[in-house]
Amino acid sequence: MFKFNPQTLKKLHRFREIKRGYYSFLILAGMLLVLAFGELLVNSRAIVVKYEGQWYFPTYTAFYPGTDFGFDYSYEVNYRDLRDRFAEEGSDNWLIMPPVPYNAFENNGHGGVFRPTPPSAENQHYLGTDTTSRDILARLFYGTRIALVFSLAFTAWVYLIGISVGCAMGYFGGVFDLLFQRIIEIWSNIPFLYMVIIVFSVIPSTLSIPARIGILLAVMVLFSWTGMTYNMRTETYKEKARDYVAAARILGASDTRIVFRHILPNVLATLVTFMPFVVVSAIGAITALDFLGFGLPPPTPSLGELLKQGTANLRTAPWIVSAAFVTLVFLLTLITFIGEAVRESFDPKKFTVYR
Repeated sequence: MFKFNPQTLKKLHRFREIKRGYYSFLILAGMLLVLAFGELLVNSRAIVVKYEGQWYFPTYTAFYPGTDFGFDYSYEVNYRDLRDRFAEEGSDNWLIMPPVPYNAFENNGHGGVFRPTPPSAENQHYLGTDTTSRDILARLFYGTRIALVFSLAFTAWVYLIGISVGCAMGYFGGVFDLLFQRIIEIWSNIPFLYMVIIVFSVIPSTLSIPARIGILLAVMVLFSWTGMTYNMRTETYKEKARDYVAAARILGASDTRIVFRHILPNVLATLVTFMPFVVVSAIGAITALDFLGFGLPPPTPSLGELLKQGTANLRTAPWIVSAAFVTLVFLLTLITFIGEAVRESFDPKKFTVYR
């Protein structure tokens, strides 16, 4: 389906030879696949229910009230209680629950008391609960997924803006380049953290969680694209001076064709090399903002929020900070190993010689 040129094949082969980065990539790809279908593994809704000859699939459908299954309440049925009732009745009714039968938002305090509880296989809280009796494994699971999706969206927007502006600055030069350099210098002096505090202090709390996450993403992107712009500007200046660009001009190629068909493919190695490290910086930034209380809006599960809880309850509930810290270190280590392998395998000086 895809036909790569010999240079790209050599780079991919070199990437596979770097075992640490290659296996980290496979592990991360497997994690993304598992996280994509996370509702089948970590969820308070049953995967499938057979009741009175009817089949129900609650995981990806609308909620079913308790009255549909013989309970006397109209809100969503508690599938753990339904599972226990089916087991007591010994009837033909049955259901299948996910391995972790809790979602990231429900408070499951035993005895009506919300407090952190240590890991317990009996209660299926495999990593324990946090200060409001929410399952830590569920919050880590969905917090990791949100962090990865957020960081990928952040990387895509940073690359889009950085490549567009940086390539235009490097290719056209002159007044356009000088003007944008001054704009970037002024923009870079605006303190990022203060802007986040100001923006979120004026955002109404009634705004929906997806909208607030989108605003946070926009603010982070607006203050993070300048570094990619300077790298792209430098690479474009370098490539514009090469003979193949002059030959393309002589043959009558337009500026658009020169940029998209000649310059961008030749700076691809630089773009690919920086990508894992941009993802790492995005995860680190959103975790730090969550820790400070200016990140994802509550009750969105996040690694930073768990770290904040864990440090505040380090002596009474050490399992909170331990689980969050190990997850964050493991995730960042994987991406860093991938970035190192990509940087080495896509190094343009390894397979080509510029004159």
